[in-house]
Amino acid sequence: MKRRTLAFVAIGLGLALPVSWAQSFPMKPVRIISPFSAGSGPDALTRIVADKLSAIWKVAVVVDPRPGASGFLAAGAAKQAAPTGHDLFLADVGHLAINPSLFKKLPYDPKEDFVPVGGMFRTSFFIMVGANSPLRTVKDLIAAAATPGKVTYGSTAIGSPPHLGAAQLAAASGTRMTHVPYKEVSQLNIAVSNGEIDWTMSTLATAGPLLKAGKVRFIAVADGIRSVSLPNVPTVEESGGPAGVQARSWVALMAPKGTPAAVVSTLNQSLNDVLRQSEVAERFETVGFVADPMTPAALASLIDSDTVAYAAMVKRTGATVD
Repeated sequence: MKRRTLAFVAIGLGLALPVSWAQSFPMKPVRIISPFSAGSGPDALTRIVADKLSAIWKVAVVVDPRPGASGFLAAGAAKQAAPTGHDLFLADVGHLAINPSLFKKLPYDPKEDFVPVGGMFRTSFFIMVGANSPLRTVKDLIAAAATPGKVTYGSTAIGSPPHLGAAQLAAASGTRMTHVPYKEVSQLNIAVSNGEIDWTMSTLATAGPLLKAGKVRFIAVADGIRSVSLPNVPTVEESGGPAGVQARSWVALMAPKGTPAAVVSTLNQSLNDVLRQSEVAERFETVGFVADPMTPAALASLIDSDTVAYAAMVKRTGATVD
């Protein structure tokens, strides 16, 4: 009888755990598992948020960079983490909405392995060339690409927004350019600045130091409107390119599937409180990013809509990875 009573008590405590977790969360340091390299734009901005969350929660919030393999390393680590809210997955549009259409075999399922927590930030990509490049406009770039394979561009991941944006530009302009893959963003940006390749798509957060040092130039922003951070940089269409070329990205926080809804709600509220701080928003804007607070439901809707949109783009460009 005593054992049976203890069993019922244990079951009762187990059922109450999600509520107790939410009330006392976090009970230990929180880890944000990131697919981005240390020192990259998303990494730097995430550390700003982590510091603010640490101040709110009174526990350490650490960023754990695990770059490479198209985000598989970070996704795998987050997928296997205990669903308590203490281990989170930092992911962008590529990891959550592009990879499912791009890879024939994906080692994780964005919808089945994770639950949305909230948005972090969003940005547009700029077409970047070396400071000594003869390419001054997108019109120049298209003219140079009239000879198939003559113009080279780089990206760090097949099917990433920069890669698909570049493929979209080539398709819309009727040109063929040679894609050169790189493992790290830093290697890619240096290659552009040194003239090893002709151009890439990059963000102000990542390439800002090179831009400030006069080693690269932004000739256009791959969006329908100019960037608030760099209003003097024209859009692709304004720079003599085709209309409709866009390369934008957003970054969000996810939690392992099974994380209690009450804990997700607590995470979302704290995250949005941080993102709505004027100091945080201003620091993001200085490097071309926009703070992007949203509810878990809104993030789920964004993932669904972009998954459909990018599936069509992947099919149109023929970009696939075995």
